[in-house]
Amino acid sequence: MTFSSNDDGEDTVAERKTTKSLPYSVKIGTCTLKLDIPRIIGILNVTPDSFSGDGIAGDARTAIERGEMMFDSGADIVDIGGESTRPGAAPISEEEEIRRTIEVVEALARRHPGRISIDTHRPRVAESAIYAGATIINDVTGLRDGELRKVVADHGATAIIMHMKGAPRTMQTRPRYRDVVTEIKAFLNDRIEEAESDGIGSRNIMIDPGIGFGKTLDHNLQILSRLREFRSMGKPIVIGVSRKSFIGKITGLPPEQRLEGSIAAAVMAVRNGADIVRVHDVSETVRALKVAHAIIQAED
Repeated sequence: MTFSSNDDGEDTVAERKTTKSLPYSVKIGTCTLKLDIPRIIGILNVTPDSFSGDGIAGDARTAIERGEMMFDSGADIVDIGGESTRPGAAPISEEEEIRRTIEVVEALARRHPGRISIDTHRPRVAESAIYAGATIINDVTGLRDGELRKVVADHGATAIIMHMKGAPRTMQTRPRYRDVVTEIKAFLNDRIEEAESDGIGSRNIMIDPGIGFGKTLDHNLQILSRLREFRSMGKPIVIGVSRKSFIGKITGLPPEQRLEGSIAAAVMAVRNGADIVRVHDVSETVRALKVAHAIIQAED
C-alpha cells in the first residue's frame, strides 16, 4: 500500500542531505506517503486547450475514466486541472474552473480518498475541491496568495509550491536569470517561510522548480542537471517534464510524440534527486522508473 495512516515520525533535514536513498515521507491529509521509491502524479487536464493535447472539456465521465486508468496503471496521486497554464493561455472564470473540476474530484476522491490533487491558484476553487475530497493543492503561482495559504492551513491540506516567472500569458517572453537554480531556491525558500508562518505544516509542503514556466531550454536543462541542489531545502521535490516544449526543442517532435523524451527526462530527474514526477503517460513511466530506481539503489 502506497499510503500509510501511521505517522512514523519527522525526518530531519540533516538525514535527507546526507543519504539520497533514505526513505522519508510527506503528509497528505491524515495519511503519510512514503517516498522510498519514485512516486507518480498523473496529470488529468479537464480543459479544452492543454498544451499536451490531452485536454478533456465538459466531459466529466471521460475524465473520471481516465483518472481511474491512471490509478490502475500505478499513479499514486491524480492531479486535476481545470484551467490551462500553457504559455499564452487566457484565464477563465472561477465558476468555469469549478464547473470543470469538482464533479471529477468528487468521483475520484470517493474511490481513492487522500489521493486527489487540484491544480489551481484560486482560493475558492481550492476550498471547493477540498470539500469535494481533494487533499493536495498544486499552485503554479507558488502560494503567493495569502487567502489561498489560509485555505490550505485551515483544512490541513498539503501544498505543492511551484516556481513560475511571470504569468502564463507572458512567462516565456525572454525570461532571464543570473543563476536560475539560485534564484528559484530563493523564491521557494521565501514561499515556504510564508506558508509555514501562516500555519501550513512543514511536512505538508512539497516544492517544484517549475520546468517550462518562465524558462528557456538552457534554464530547464540547468535545473534538471542541478536538481540535487534543491535537496538542501528539506522538502520533497516534485518535477513536471512530461511532453513539455523543451523536449520538443531537442527532438523536433510535437507533444503527442514526446513519450520517449518525457521518460528520459523523468529518469534523469529521479537520478538527480526528484521524489515525485508529474506525467501524462503513467504506465510507461512507472515501468521505466522501476528499472531506473533499481539501478540507482545499486549505486548506494
